[in-house]
Amino acid sequence: MNLINKYSKFIPYLYYLTIIAYWFTYINKSEGLSAYPILLFGIPFILQILKPNKRLNFGLGITFVCLSSYMIIAYVSDFLQIIQFSNATKQLLVNSGLIAVANFIMALWIMRNSMKKSF
Repeated sequence: MNLINKYSKFIPYLYYLTIIAYWFTYINKSEGLSAYPILLFGIPFILQILKPNKRLNFGLGITFVCLSSYMIIAYVSDFLQIIQFSNATKQLLVNSGLIAVANFIMALWIMRNSMKKSF
């Protein structure tokens, strides 16, 4: 159980690294060489795994809570039909609904990690 508690703090960073890796492979299939700058988004998460920093952790948490909140607001506004979206956008929102919630949960987890006494 101690092993799980010791490494559970790295789950959100690994989640975002897998999302970045998936995004890179998806874009790399169609765009080729121009997809490589996407890998730069993974640097802060790798740094947090190797050498944790509370300020960087808090910044990542706040940034992704805000981005995830906007994604959830767009998803809820489509569900309540407050704003009319095109069919392609509706399909994207349906497919990304679970990802939006997962991103929000992982961002809150990062925030919790930054507020703990010992990281």
